Amino acid sequence: MRGLHYFKTFFFALVAMGAVTSASLHALAQNDTGIRIGTGSIGGTYFPVGGLIANAISNPPGSLDCDLGGSCGVPGLIAGAVTSDGSVANVIGISDGSLDMALTQADVAYFAYFGKGGVFAKDEPLDSLRAIANLFTESVHVVIRRDSGIVTVADLKGKRVSLDRKESGTRVLAEIVLKAYGLKPKDLKASYERVGTSAGMLAEGTLDAFFIVSGDPVEALAHLADEIDIDLVLIAGPVAEEIREAHPFLYSDIIPAGTYRGVGNIETLGIGAQLVVAETADEELIYGITQALWNPNNRKVLDSGHPNGKRIQLETALDGIAIPLHPGAARFYEESGMTHAGVF
Repeated sequence: MRGLHYFKTFFFALVAMGAVTSASLHALAQNDTGIRIGTGSIGGTYFPVGGLIANAISNPPGSLDCDLGGSCGVPGLIAGAVTSDGSVANVIGISDGSLDMALTQADVAYFAYFGKGGVFAKDEPLDSLRAIANLFTESVHVVIRRDSGIVTVADLKGKRVSLDRKESGTRVLAEIVLKAYGLKPKDLKASYERVGTSAGMLAEGTLDAFFIVSGDPVEALAHLADEIDIDLVLIAGPVAEEIREAHPFLYSDIIPAGTYRGVGNIETLGIGAQLVVAETADEELIYGITQALWNPNNRKVLDSGHPNGKRIQLETALDGIAIPLHPGAARFYEESGMTHAGVF
């Protein structure tokens, strides 16, 4: 049943991207050329960005040649974005084979690979995880109503707070931030809702705050800001510095004024969103996917949708990657004169 669920989600994602033709459906059904890219919830950033990546690397049978203005993806490949609970679910999906590629936060990739952190500490390390590329910066958003009286993260004690889905990267990073301010989930009236649900609950007054770690602007949050007056809690100063020192995959970040209606510059924490795959993925296929992702002709694909697509740049493809590169991806970067020194 899980395979059927993924196929349905995969199919409808392809339909939404305009990527399904009778020829591509036949190839998907008969030749197993389709790959599933794990993303996140529809209201977040991963799903639309995953769709852009799927379009960039796909080249369904019968497509016009790249040199003629057609698809510049891997010949015969059909990729589709599938929804998921987020980063943790995605790396687990890579490990158990229910996903072929996925987007994930850098910290989740690191914790999963080394078997560290609260989510992965009790399990065997997912050491078959491999990186293809760093994509863009994700910002930690702590969302509140403007009239809530909440000023710092410490003020969340006893409040109704959503930490996103239990298998999300947001939950992992939210617990890191809470700990730095002397809090645990048990100190809150914690819930674990998707970003769209959290936004709705904040609007109706049944939630006091919610965390979302995502590239900005977050679509669901932008819609919320148009509906009610919101604000974002700062994560700055000595506490933020302590968090960064303890977790070097995190860095200082600013959500610019005007990203959300009525919200000024917000100092917060940033982390890389990365594209990962299993070690067992075919080397030639991953080489071709990496080559297609960075094909200059695919800039028009990446730049045509969600704003974070424009931030996917070859120059930052190796930034903040703390797990091994897949051999196919590593070969592409070596041929391009780029080296991966790691950050740990």
